[in-house]
Amino acid sequence: MPALPFGERLIEIKPEDVVLTPVGEALQRQRKENYFPGAQCLPNNLAKAAAVAPFKIFDFGGTVVVLYESEIFRQIFIDGREFSGDANPAWMGYSIGKWDGDTLVVDTTGFNDQEAILPGSHPHSDALHIIERFRRRDFGHLEIECTIDDPKVYAKPWTFKLNHHLLLDTELLEYICNENEKDLQHMVGAGR
Repeated sequence: MPALPFGERLIEIKPEDVVLTPVGEALQRQRKENYFPGAQCLPNNLAKAAAVAPFKIFDFGGTVVVLYESEIFRQIFIDGREFSGDANPAWMGYSIGKWDGDTLVVDTTGFNDQEAILPGSHPHSDALHIIERFRRRDFGHLEIECTIDDPKVYAKPWTFKLNHHLLLDTELLEYICNENEKDLQHMVGAGR
């Protein structure tokens, strides 16, 4: 399957579905006051990467690889393996997928807790578990439904959708955060 570049994200979320635990509320306040991830050039996690940067998807048989324009890549293993239980905490987590008809269902765990989830820069813990459902509605449109489950931070799982449009006649561009960062010198707060 050829790689298809997607971009022009449209995000669908119901804010009333996002219910924070007391721990989640405290973490949200702390992050709003003291955390500037874009200005600190930290990598995006998978929910944020898919929402903020164009990407290409490659299928290599037992592994699907997603290349994001934002300096990061992702592997989704579709070879039938199980989670090992000792994954090294990572920005993009550890992903295992399987096909359900024409939908790629991806189960991801093993996240670090350093980056917020888009939309709304919601916090998460190392207990984050994301289920994604990738479905091409037609040739030019890809829908990714993300269910966020993190019992330390959220009172219940919540879901949002990302709708992507195919970008024709384009390539991913190199993006290096340190060369493009212009905000940190103007920020105040403990997170700086």
